[in-house]
Amino acid sequence: MPESDQIDVSRRIHKQTGRTFYLATRLLPERVRRATYVLYAFFRVADEVVDRTDAPDPEQQRAELERIRAAALGERDTDDAVLSAFHELATRYNIADAEVDVFVDAMVQDIETARYETDADLEAYMRGSAVAVANMMMAAMGMDDDEQAEARPHAAALAEAFQLTNFLRDVREDIHDYGRVYIPQETLRQYDVTEADLAEARVTDGFVAAMSRELRRTESLYREGVAGIRMLPEDCQFGVLLAAVFYAEHHRLIRDRDHDVLSETPQLSRLRRGYLLVRTYLHWRRHRDPEAAFYAVSAVSRAGEDDPAPEVDGVGQPA
Repeated sequence: MPESDQIDVSRRIHKQTGRTFYLATRLLPERVRRATYVLYAFFRVADEVVDRTDAPDPEQQRAELERIRAAALGERDTDDAVLSAFHELATRYNIADAEVDVFVDAMVQDIETARYETDADLEAYMRGSAVAVANMMMAAMGMDDDEQAEARPHAAALAEAFQLTNFLRDVREDIHDYGRVYIPQETLRQYDVTEADLAEARVTDGFVAAMSRELRRTESLYREGVAGIRMLPEDCQFGVLLAAVFYAEHHRLIRDRDHDVLSETPQLSRLRRGYLLVRTYLHWRRHRDPEAAFYAVSAVSRAGEDDPAPEVDGVGQPA
């Protein structure tokens, strides 16, 4: 296992840059929590190479990502605490080199691609940026090959749902700070939304319709993903469930502001996170059923229901 100082560096990066996921990570068992700090820090180290607003040189960015790739795969020595810790972790848990490669490839794609034409194009990108992350997490949970194979489609769906939620929440930041648009171009055209609308914060009827479509698509992935939480190690299920509740809560925030994510980015407050933690725990303690708890608490309805789940208290009564 990586040394304690490497864990501490990784934990600080996680706490500073991933507040929503950090609280859920704290509720994983220690054997997985420490590994998750390292994984998240590795993802951030790579992500920060491309998420810069100072017009960096693309060739320098590519070279830095290749340096990160080589260190993560153990192909070159490094004195970087996070990269050293990640390589040790990957060796211990048999994380496939292919997962590291596809993740770094997605970061390279962020340098080269700022628009995605179709849902399928975006899904191909997320194979590296999101699904690879889920696959590494399952390895760090100590799941064997058969267990991972059974859970993989659900883990992939949940990882994609998390990332799509981030894209929908961060439309304003992505276009202004990084010049990127993650809503597929064919969707924008379908609803007559222009990039000028996004850049100038014009919340048109078409934009509302496009966001509604994207929220529904993402919520179908939450349903598929949450159905697989029961396949994870029992001591990991609550932490993953809570992460799903936290991410999905952004959908309630988006709908509450009539889908306006252009004038301001919706933020999940610390108070709201605490409230959701308590409610999720109460439902989890009663039934130990991740799906039932998710639908009782989250902003995502069961399939076939038109409206998001209502606010209820810990005993299932309307709040």
